[in-house]
Amino acid sequence: MRVAFAGLGVMGFPMAGHLVAAGHQVSVFNRSPEKAERFVAANAAARTAASVAEAVEGAELFALCVGRDDDVRQVVGEALDALAPGAVIVDHTTTSARLAREMAEAAAASGRAFVDAPVSGGQAGAEKGTLTVMLGGDEAACARAEPVIAAYGKTIRRIGGPGSGQLAKMVNQICIAGVVQGLAEAVHFAKAADLDTDAVLGAISKGAAQSWQMDNRWPTMVEGKFEFGFAVDWMRKDLGLVLDEARSNGARLALTALVDQFYAEVQAMGGRRWDTSSLVARLER
Repeated sequence: MRVAFAGLGVMGFPMAGHLVAAGHQVSVFNRSPEKAERFVAANAAARTAASVAEAVEGAELFALCVGRDDDVRQVVGEALDALAPGAVIVDHTTTSARLAREMAEAAAASGRAFVDAPVSGGQAGAEKGTLTVMLGGDEAACARAEPVIAAYGKTIRRIGGPGSGQLAKMVNQICIAGVVQGLAEAVHFAKAADLDTDAVLGAISKGAAQSWQMDNRWPTMVEGKFEFGFAVDWMRKDLGLVLDEARSNGARLALTALVDQFYAEVQAMGGRRWDTSSLVARLER
């Protein structure tokens, strides 16, 4: 399939690479041209483009992974008229559900389709091609997109109509915020009690307390290492989306709001680019 990809950050770069490896005809665009050039150097079968419109010209599927709502709005606006009629736009950016619905309407009006498809699994999942992808959009459009997304997605699930993928990602971030805060307090408590943290991990990690965060972040949290993926700045962006949506739908998210403020403290400590497990750092100042 002819596929275009915009946004070659820590997630988009490996995701687009999996598309090339899967045999798709891939053109890429990035606002910083050097990243696109580096991508083509690493993926000789791909080609780079000087603009979004050039990248998507004739493409049957256009995937993007950029920053915020306004970035998506701009990129999709530049792409719509250049895409092949009937093409599917797959947005892997984490955005508001409101934006996803807006883009779905704009795409439908132009004879294309839009699927909101935020991901979970972090940089490691993108590199390994094992991401979880939550889809929101027309059933037929999602079905067309799934075989392409499978290049980097291990679990791909349509949640519902436009915006549903983004809402599911918000649920994901609510879960992560609570689990990481609990884990941070557990690590802090174990150290304050002068316990052997390796022994504690071995004892509790096979029982009811087990989680992905525990398996992958307990040792690095103990060591004060926070260079393992999703940055605090981006988590605060996502939690802002969650809390804004909650104000609209009436959900009561006391813990999520509290953890969001804890992340604000981490930012004030200079941890804007630390990964989300850095919640423990604020307990050990």
